[in-house]
Amino acid sequence: MVMEYNMPLYRPPSEAESLIIQATHGCSANDCAFCYMYKGKKFRIRRVPEIKADIDWCAQQYRGVTRVFLADGDALVIRASQLLEILEHLYQKFPRLERVTSYANPLNLIVKPQSQLDAIRKAGLTMLYYGVESGDPQVLKQVKKKGDPESMAVGIDKAHAAGFAVSVTVLLGLAGRAGTDAHADHTAALLNRLQPEYASALTLMLGPLEPVFAKSMGPGFQFLDKQETLAELRRLIAGLELRNTVFRTNHASNWLPLKGTLNRDKDALLKTIDRARSDPRLLRKDEWRGL
Repeated sequence: MVMEYNMPLYRPPSEAESLIIQATHGCSANDCAFCYMYKGKKFRIRRVPEIKADIDWCAQQYRGVTRVFLADGDALVIRASQLLEILEHLYQKFPRLERVTSYANPLNLIVKPQSQLDAIRKAGLTMLYYGVESGDPQVLKQVKKKGDPESMAVGIDKAHAAGFAVSVTVLLGLAGRAGTDAHADHTAALLNRLQPEYASALTLMLGPLEPVFAKSMGPGFQFLDKQETLAELRRLIAGLELRNTVFRTNHASNWLPLKGTLNRDKDALLKTIDRARSDPRLLRKDEWRGL
């Protein structure tokens, strides 16, 4: 038996060195107008014996695994009892394993009782990647994102109560030209409420979904250009009041890679953005951008 990935396969930038185990195929919340990652996949929760077989094969092939990422779009959708069984098997087969991470979505955290989240965290799922996208409820509704700012806050509060580290992502350009200020301001306010351990900004890249997305946003929608995207990023960071959050824009979709701890490095990040807006040589070339 050889493990074969169901493609395409995605993972966060910080999981570049992690072993990827597919617990699901696709994403249970596959309606988001801005995301085409899993549009070609029919969502399926894989059977536990399938997943265990992949883990067994990997344990024979790879020694010293310390990090595992559970793909695809939201492994936390799996029934708690099954997820506990998967986690137990991972730690049995990889004795040096230090962390296991996965994506989560608003519904996952709202639906699962606190006791189940506590048990999953205790079993070794250590960090959740969570797509906030925007703090503007109108924008979330327009792009068909399941959840609103309040439900997101409730869910992440539950995750923090269980002991999870949370890494949230927001999406620059999501509200277009007319909504850019409100998008930045509402998103900053939500992140200030959430106080995540990690936060990342990605830039809207739609590929084949661009016409459909523009239509869903209503007549007159205009995409942000490079300078407007940097201005939105600057406004977002300026509005953040975070106690100890690692902030990054190292995703390949972004023109300007940044990394700092907020709020300690806020002024330095803002100055870097200001320099980049006046010196295009500091920006990533368009042909190097991607998802």
